[in-house]
Amino acid sequence: MATNALRSLWAEPRPANPPDRRLRDRALVAVLICWSVLEAVLREDMAPLPLLVIAALAVVAPLPWRRTHPLVAAAVAFGTVTVVDIVRVLTGTQGTLPSSVSATLVIAYALFRWGSGREAASGLGVLLLWLAVTYVAEPGSVAEKVAGYAFFLFVAALGAAIRYRTRIRIRDIDQAKARERELLARELHDTVAHHVSGIAIQAQAGRAIAASHPERAIEALAVIEDAATRTLTELRAIVGVLRSTQDTEFAPQPGVAEVEQLATDGRTRPRVEVTLFGELDDLSPAVGAAIYRLAQESITNARRHARHATRVTVAVTGDADRVRLTIDDDGSAAGGRAPAGYGLVGMRERASLLGGTFHAGPAAERGWRVEAVLPRTGTPR
Repeated sequence: MATNALRSLWAEPRPANPPDRRLRDRALVAVLICWSVLEAVLREDMAPLPLLVIAALAVVAPLPWRRTHPLVAAAVAFGTVTVVDIVRVLTGTQGTLPSSVSATLVIAYALFRWGSGREAASGLGVLLLWLAVTYVAEPGSVAEKVAGYAFFLFVAALGAAIRYRTRIRIRDIDQAKARERELLARELHDTVAHHVSGIAIQAQAGRAIAASHPERAIEALAVIEDAATRTLTELRAIVGVLRSTQDTEFAPQPGVAEVEQLATDGRTRPRVEVTLFGELDDLSPAVGAAIYRLAQESITNARRHARHATRVTVAVTGDADRVRLTIDDDGSAAGGRAPAGYGLVGMRERASLLGGTFHAGPAAERGWRVEAVLPRTGTPR
């Protein structure tokens, strides 16, 4: 079991998409270089100038590439400083290296945060070798040596912990998106099944009356044509949306009309007020269901997280091309609602799948605002 765990760690790939923070990195490099120059000028207990320059450059120069090339940065920094310490030991050179060498902590963190398993293991070997050599070049007490090893190992463990925490969060976000895709696909499936059932019934009726009442059979064909057009629209919306094998309930899906049922009286806090404006007829069933689900989820979030909220207002406005949903609450700004919550991730995914936009965040004056804009046809991107 331990062998399998080690193999898994060894085969660990690099985390994807490291952040590009060139401006911060350049500022850090500039500060460390200036600090090293000041130390070389003002302090008298420093090592010879050539060794100072080599050590400072070896540690500072790789910093901008520590995320994209963590092993190379660690090898250059720790390897060069190790060579400098070996020279100090062999020549008996006295004096300390510049404080910028402490930037090796940043490189050690990046190695375990952004490096693959093989890179982290290889870099750890170079790091431990450097620690062993540097304590020979600059002897210290046993407590100081133990503290030095513990400090670097703590930084490495911190990088690994943040790496795995980020991975778990990404996995949870992906699961939230997958659940929303599944729910949307189920609702679309129910709508299509309803339309197809109606087509079948109208076709049967048309065949039964075709001989005796041809004009009524033509009317049935018109109904079939309209239902088939709607069905094709919904089928296009299903494309690309994953669906699980769970059983489906062929019940009518809630729509814009059902949003009014979310309103509450003054006895329930916060009070929910719902208003509908504009053209809200003949919406795609998927869009109507999405408006209802987004409003329902937003009201639930307000009840759970909006501190001191007394009112939630829900407004649905439709025009010729799109439908806009806005939910505002008057809760305290200190409610601690995080924009990256998984519920909001699912809501954003649903809006995106239907070709719309979604935004959630603090309102201009007080409380929290959720806003979604969806095309009337629910055309997916």
